[in-house]
Amino acid sequence: MHTLLNRVLAAVVVGSVLTACSTLEIDPSNDFPNNGRDISAQKREVLYLEERLIPGIPQPDNSFRDGLTSQVRYLNKIKTPDYQFENLSFTKSDLLKTTEELQRWLEDSSYLPNLSAHQIKGQDQRGNVQITGYYVPVMQVSHVKTDTYQYPLYRKPQPNPDGSFPTREEIDFEGALDGKGLEIAYTASLVDNFFLHVQGSGVIEYEDGTQALLSWGGVNGHAYRSLGKELIERGEIDREHISAQSIRQWLADHPDRLRELLSTNPSYLFFSEGNTRPVGAANVPLTPLYSVAVDPNVIPLGSVLLGEVPILDETGQLVRHEFRLLLAQDKGGAIKGPGHIDWYQGIGEEAHFHAGQLKHFGRVWLLLPR
Repeated sequence: MHTLLNRVLAAVVVGSVLTACSTLEIDPSNDFPNNGRDISAQKREVLYLEERLIPGIPQPDNSFRDGLTSQVRYLNKIKTPDYQFENLSFTKSDLLKTTEELQRWLEDSSYLPNLSAHQIKGQDQRGNVQITGYYVPVMQVSHVKTDTYQYPLYRKPQPNPDGSFPTREEIDFEGALDGKGLEIAYTASLVDNFFLHVQGSGVIEYEDGTQALLSWGGVNGHAYRSLGKELIERGEIDREHISAQSIRQWLADHPDRLRELLSTNPSYLFFSEGNTRPVGAANVPLTPLYSVAVDPNVIPLGSVLLGEVPILDETGQLVRHEFRLLLAQDKGGAIKGPGHIDWYQGIGEEAHFHAGQLKHFGRVWLLLPR
């Protein structure tokens, strides 16, 4: 069993050999200076590597306690009793036991939770997981279509006779959902809609000042294609400069290519109404700076994670990593495999700024009873 405290948290990149290694082991779009990746870590084939839990787990704030309570409610509702993820097996009871151990620790900080930490192998099989950010935007909308507000946000339609759903291009540019009564509201920007789809939920504000929360309401089932990756591969934006802000600027500078670029991502998200707080795919309220979106095929919804997350300065440069407890409460079309999680930053413009800058590597451990 390895000791988490003995891990090397940073490495010096020396020469072109290591650069070439980095390029081969991770997606080229993620290979940029100061990306937070530990290239000295041992490579492994197994999905999870068991390690000792670090002493002195960082104490979370009270919002984490509420999120943990929501986690317990979710676990008590689901029917999946057993999990098998390649070399790691455990049960729903194990996930509940993890929450019990943490709740006891939250009540008594001198108590050491009887937990083990299982590090996921990451994007490069060295434990490096890309950690991006998402947030809930606030968008101005109209109940009806006008000259300014003309781009609809949709509820999920019924599938086609063959069980499929239309693509982004068919919906946004060919009117595939016109006349079906699925419009929730109309926005002033197709680009804003696109980013709302990526975020998965958002607050909308109508002309009279009333607000409503839109939450994840399903997807069309088509494969997700990253717009940032597309622009990097086309040589339009350097990988070290890619962010939500730079993508928006590129789209604003090239309106004649809007349809072409947006349609490279055929995946489309629909919304549901009625919640008072943003919820994730686990149907529990999201907790800012603690909830994460994961791929449930490698990390189960309802699990508690220990993350070594990237901390950035005001210019988006990585300054350090810090340990933080995280709650797997959401999923997303862009989150696939063991090499990527999405870290929820909250609601509004400050959360938007931080979410747009995050694209760096950290480490992630699944916490289970010893």
